[in-house]
Amino acid sequence: MNALLENMPLFYLVFLGGSILFSIMINELLLKFSKNLGTRHKDDLLRWNAESKPSVGGLSFFIIFLVSLSLLSLLRLPSESMDHDMMLGIFGSSLMGFMIGLADDAFNTRPLLKFLGQLLAANILVTSGIIIELTPDLSINYFFTILWVIGIMNSINMLDNMDGVTASVSLSIIASIITVIFLHEGLSDSVILLLLGVATSLIGFLVFNWHPSKMFMGDTGSQFLGVFLAGISIVYLWGFRNESNEYLQLKQLVLPLLAFIVPIIDTATVFIRRLLRGQSPFVGGRDHTTHHLSYLGLSDGMVALIVFLLSSLSTFLIYFIFQLSEDWSYLYTFAAFAYFLLVFVVMQILYNKGARRHREQEAQAEESTSEKKLLID
Repeated sequence: MNALLENMPLFYLVFLGGSILFSIMINELLLKFSKNLGTRHKDDLLRWNAESKPSVGGLSFFIIFLVSLSLLSLLRLPSESMDHDMMLGIFGSSLMGFMIGLADDAFNTRPLLKFLGQLLAANILVTSGIIIELTPDLSINYFFTILWVIGIMNSINMLDNMDGVTASVSLSIIASIITVIFLHEGLSDSVILLLLGVATSLIGFLVFNWHPSKMFMGDTGSQFLGVFLAGISIVYLWGFRNESNEYLQLKQLVLPLLAFIVPIIDTATVFIRRLLRGQSPFVGGRDHTTHHLSYLGLSDGMVALIVFLLSSLSTFLIYFIFQLSEDWSYLYTFAAFAYFLLVFVVMQILYNKGARRHREQEAQAEESTSEKKLLID
């Protein structure tokens, strides 16, 4: 065991390469043998890509997650931040997320049933001791933890609207969390193995999901990713605070806001704009930030690349934050929030430009149709 701990970088490298190949193999098999399992038809959902494709990518995520968890358990690798109960909480909540998504992909379950499943997944994390310690008030902390978990599960699900977007953004979020663990705990923390396993499943999936995609991850994938990332982020991103008697520290919000910047901004944009239009924010549509980038004339692959780079920028910012952590001041907190607000405003400007261009294109199409009708008449 000591020899393994001394050679962790090499071990992780071998695991990374083997898991990527394993992920590609699993998705290739799922693609070959899936006929009706999880297939989404264009009449079943409002999706940017309306072609009928199997939504089985999420199965590979969970399979490799289980393999990583089993390997972690067999090797009895240590974790500085997560005890046995917490690890069980991550497993139990991830299993619940996977089951919620699988049921939705197979039976198109009612929103209320899906919400109750998400609530149960969040409570599994809370009862295992994975709680956001935001204030000295436990009831507020419990409520905020449940709100965070359900919010991220739905944000990741809503972001899954174009080829390559959710998988690439989730990959960058994992990179941010690994960066925090590496800088805080070092390579000896076994949770890195678990995160690398999920990361490799995303890389293998992107081989088949990058535009033009051959498969989708489905709710099976997005619900699993949502609760997994939400749970891990509580342990490693929400603890960035000073040892003081302050009731609430804005500093504690910095890392989660940066790491989840893309899904948070996309969900907030869609939620607010649908409410302003008098629409239900829970009904799907082609009105996401990613869609409006496409309306500007960007290809689907370029849209996925842009949001991936934007999300990846957070990983570098988080790295620099940890370099400044010993001399952290309110000025840095203000700068982090200012950056988040700047990205949010820029996305709104691009959203509005994309909406105007889309309306112009629709008007031109209608005008062209009317002219053709007149010529026929």
